Amino acid sequence: MPYVRRNALGEIDSLHARADGSDEFLADADPAVQAFVGNASKPDQAFEQLDADFVRVIEDVIDTLIVKNILNITDLPDQAQAKLFARKSFRERVSKSSLRLFQPTDFGDVI
Repeated sequence: MPYVRRNALGEIDSLHARADGSDEFLADADPAVQAFVGNASKPDQAFEQLDADFVRVIEDVIDTLIVKNILNITDLPDQAQAKLFARKSFRERVSKSSLRLFQPTDFGDVI
């Protein structure tokens, strides 16, 4: 799925599970199919996701600098410290309530 039927303007008119000969097959993830079913990401949403991902990278860089004793947490302004601690606390709470498919063992990493 899905087979698409297009109108005279070439836009998707309907989606079907089976082809009837005149239908075109498109992957579920195709942007045209996603737009038709209302799942198209808006540019603002994509940019927000990039920002969120980048914030996580910056947070990891700060953690690495602290672990390597290049930066002390106290070197940061009070507001930055508070925000970092709030994010860490939130991530820890969320990760504790998340589904754990693999429990830690006494054997360490075996891969």
